[in-house]
Amino acid sequence: MSEFVTAVLAVGVVLGFMILIHEFGHFAVAKLLGVRVEQFAIGFGKRLVGFKRGDTDYRINAIPLGGYVKMSGENPMDERTGDPREFLSHSRWHRFLIAIAGPFMNIVLAIGLLTAVYMVHYEYPVFLDQPAVIGWVDQDSAAGKAGLQPGDRITRIDDISNPTWEQVDPKVMLSPNQPLTLAIQRGAQTFEKTLTPEAVGISQMGSLGWVPEQPNTVTDLEPGMPAEKAGIREGDEIVALDGKPVAAIAAMVESLKETKDKPIDVTVRRDGKELTFHVQPVFADVEGTPEKRYRIGIQSIPTKVGSLPFSAALQRSLEENKKTSLLILELVQKLVRRKVSIRTIEGPIGIGRAAGQAASEKGWTPLMALTAAISLNLGIFNLLPIPILDGGVILLLAVEGLMRRDISLQIKERIYQAAFVFLVLFAVMVIYNDLVKTLPGLAQHLP
Repeated sequence: MSEFVTAVLAVGVVLGFMILIHEFGHFAVAKLLGVRVEQFAIGFGKRLVGFKRGDTDYRINAIPLGGYVKMSGENPMDERTGDPREFLSHSRWHRFLIAIAGPFMNIVLAIGLLTAVYMVHYEYPVFLDQPAVIGWVDQDSAAGKAGLQPGDRITRIDDISNPTWEQVDPKVMLSPNQPLTLAIQRGAQTFEKTLTPEAVGISQMGSLGWVPEQPNTVTDLEPGMPAEKAGIREGDEIVALDGKPVAAIAAMVESLKETKDKPIDVTVRRDGKELTFHVQPVFADVEGTPEKRYRIGIQSIPTKVGSLPFSAALQRSLEENKKTSLLILELVQKLVRRKVSIRTIEGPIGIGRAAGQAASEKGWTPLMALTAAISLNLGIFNLLPIPILDGGVILLLAVEGLMRRDISLQIKERIYQAAFVFLVLFAVMVIYNDLVKTLPGLAQHLP
């Protein structure tokens, strides 16, 4: 119950802050350009609390699903008085600046928050910036069936030459059931393969069934699980399972599918010495997924940890946000073309789960990093050319600029009605998707 309360509070604070920053962008630029702002609201529906200062009613409304800034004469269907402080009395350039200010604030916030995080705690998997060398292959996967082996290096994936795992992983994840052309180096030999990632998991992301080459070190132990009870510690390097060498934790997962609840001997290297522990696997939940499997309760995600000076942190933040923005746009494009599943999108329930988990971790950096990611997503989403959204307003302004006249109110009304229906249907679909992910029994009903 406490985890649920933490998640609710965390997502409330995070999303509330995102909305506040976004709407403040519209508000500040509107005020600067002399547009009368009638309401600055967090939430929709009935007014709960607030105060009025000048022309503006600052308020918190009953339905906490967003926010808005209401400007005089903003609605094309409203009667215009010709007042110079009305939104539509201003030039298209002014209206463009007001529309783009909200997403701009979200993007700037994402860059700023991530810069602050990197100045305090810069952590990433050890393999992420390394050449894409394969550490283990599931023989039943697409990579295994294509004959790929541990030690193979990916020298090209589609149009990316000499990629790191930071480039390979997103490419594979966003290409479920779509062929990818790879160049593989094995010793002195180089050859090409065409592999099709399988759509796996509740999110239906692409997977080729390989694991990057990385240290096989225990980085996390689940309290009360067999590994902890047996005496295995964080920092132990797993070297063998029942006397056989282990290349990766993923290899242990596959082995436990066969041995199930049969006791196993896990050999680890600790302080230069090899120790063997007798462990009894249990059938248990897998965090973040609806599945259960035989497990001993360890994780292995070796990371590099440090901090960056301001200039380096800002540069890294800019690079990371640029890369993520391009991935978001690629995801949207593939969603429209039905190349990826709607399951890849996280809605309010998924965001709440992630926020609760980040809030429960040590320190403030995990929650700030998540807030930066959500802020960037909100900024990019609002720039999509969908009427009602800021991007739609910008699109209509561009069309009117090319036409050198305003679009008729009747046409605008129909456009906004269609866009509203689309956004409602999209919201329903995303929430349903969230429920299906949360309630595994419904998963079979999700396309």
